[in-house]
Amino acid sequence: MTGGAAWDRPALEALLATALGLVDTGEAEAIFTSRDAALTRFANSRIHQNVAEHDATLRMRVMRDGRTGVATTNRLDADGLRELVGRANEICLRATANPDSSPLADPLAATYPEGLGYAEATAHADPTMRASGARSVIAAGAPAGLEVSGAFSTEASTLAIANSHGLWNSHAATQSKLLTVMIGGGGASGYAQASGSDVRTIDATAVGEEAAEKASRGVDAIGLEPGEYPVVLEEYAVAALLEYLSAMGFSALAVDEGRSFMELGQQIMGENVTIWDDGLDPRGMPAAIDFEGVPKQRVDLITDGVACAVVHDTATAVRAGTTSTGHGHPAPNVWGPTAWNLFMAPGSRSKDSMLAGIERGIWVTRFHYVNIVHAKRGILTGMTKDGTFLIEDGRIVRPIRNLRFTQSIPEAFSRIEGIGSETRLVAPEYSGIFARVPALQIGRFAFTGATSNEGAA
Repeated sequence: MTGGAAWDRPALEALLATALGLVDTGEAEAIFTSRDAALTRFANSRIHQNVAEHDATLRMRVMRDGRTGVATTNRLDADGLRELVGRANEICLRATANPDSSPLADPLAATYPEGLGYAEATAHADPTMRASGARSVIAAGAPAGLEVSGAFSTEASTLAIANSHGLWNSHAATQSKLLTVMIGGGGASGYAQASGSDVRTIDATAVGEEAAEKASRGVDAIGLEPGEYPVVLEEYAVAALLEYLSAMGFSALAVDEGRSFMELGQQIMGENVTIWDDGLDPRGMPAAIDFEGVPKQRVDLITDGVACAVVHDTATAVRAGTTSTGHGHPAPNVWGPTAWNLFMAPGSRSKDSMLAGIERGIWVTRFHYVNIVHAKRGILTGMTKDGTFLIEDGRIVRPIRNLRFTQSIPEAFSRIEGIGSETRLVAPEYSGIFARVPALQIGRFAFTGATSNEGAA
């Protein structure tokens, strides 16, 4: 089992109060995190591993005379707390004074619906449940003789923050994610995933059938010359682009440092594009507070193509003369705030109708190996993967070998000709940035290179 439900609030309050009480001078912040996580892996069409981990840590930040000391421990008894605070104090004494150090957040109580983002079924998911899901995915690939791999994960976590200004906030959440890659003959591959706070919303059979359909259609891929093509981007591909838009430019620090494409008040994308961040929306992967203990606020980043706002942590908010929007990392940090819970407004189109409008173009399932080329212009590069197909006369006609794209995303999002009527929650591979997005039809998308030796994988 992924273990316990949320930590008991009185016990957490006592733990953090004890830690803060050990700091005799200056200011202090205590961040508690716990994680009960389990993962069932499968490869070569067989379940081969089940792992589980439990950890609980306390991170202390001590601030005195412009200096900061930070220390972390997972030893939460009385001796462990004394040793933790002692290390943080010692580091603080030896640190160089920094007049621009991140201040502590002021006390503001987080208000959110009881149980937001928390499902008992996920917190208490066991290996048998995850194995059943894995077997359903494997079974979907069996008729076509596909090699099936993937993972099914479940976790429960608690975040609680207190500081010497009187702030105290906490939030418990759960996450579940099932993903698979299926490989067929000639390097053909297919991908699918599903995620959510409640593991019961994941349809393992549907995930398997989606990946199997892509892998089965990916045999005998042909090469295609690089160039600008109309595209249909599935939700996985769109979510990856939003993930990197967040990393490049949705942060107030990026704007302050002049490296963001977000020209506030300016039309930077098409009028049919609206993107926002909302950690309290249950359709996403909710998070009620940030790592400074500040309650999350909805931030309307881009409305009708106009750059309207960016996210703030406490440090950037102080410099801007505003308030934090609840998007901070544990301070001090060099990354600035992050938009973690992204949404893109749906349109009215079906994927079939998007196809019908394309004479010759490319269908993209997802991107990988994405990297930032020019943050100020919003240019990304990366590769297609796990289902790239040629569109001709409104139909998918055959698989093509993977292509490299190099494209300004604000420019591409100024050429959107169709937006899907349905949205999908997509989990990231590494960043922690979730996005609920529709599929997109884009009039021109720049592909700058092609593979020569691989199939559709």
